[in-house]
Amino acid sequence: MRVKISNKEIQEILAGESVLFPKYTTQIINLANQNAQGTRPRVVGQMSDLIQEFDGKTLNEWREWYKDRMPDAIENATNKIYPMLENLKEAIVKVDKELVRKWVEDLTIIKTFTGLKFQEAVLSKVAEIKRVTHRLANPAEESKGIDGFIGDMAVSIKPITYKIKSSLSERIDVPIIYYDKKKNGILIEFDF
Repeated sequence: MRVKISNKEIQEILAGESVLFPKYTTQIINLANQNAQGTRPRVVGQMSDLIQEFDGKTLNEWREWYKDRMPDAIENATNKIYPMLENLKEAIVKVDKELVRKWVEDLTIIKTFTGLKFQEAVLSKVAEIKRVTHRLANPAEESKGIDGFIGDMAVSIKPITYKIKSSLSERIDVPIIYYDKKKNGILIEFDF
């Protein structure tokens, strides 16, 4: 037998209460919190550690215990999140259909292109560091595991996770440039 217990039901079973929020408000508050980082451990404490230290049984005991140890945390988090919410309120009135269209186009056209065709940028950056030219591989070179050239040197471009894959069937006989995509760019690593 498979049974699902909803988050609301878990709250009711364990806490005996749940808070009802107007529709969409928690999504907006979550977005403001992501930007403001109001519930990071430095603000509210490392919750996974704190709950392990707690030796009580009830929600009220937890509430009292937590507020005793972190007396300013909830107010500090609120004071970080609320101004960001005000910023979001100001921003929402600037969003019209044309802005949404621009956002969709930016995502589907520009970000997709640059996100999937970033090898050129990797080659360009390494070539700049090495003070040589670069070029992408042609189809015949690609079939040999070559993604491009830094000067006259053939190179392959692989994700950083490629290093830890144990049973790789392909053999690459050229230097590899490893990359790690991050939220704000690409970290590259090479040793030639």
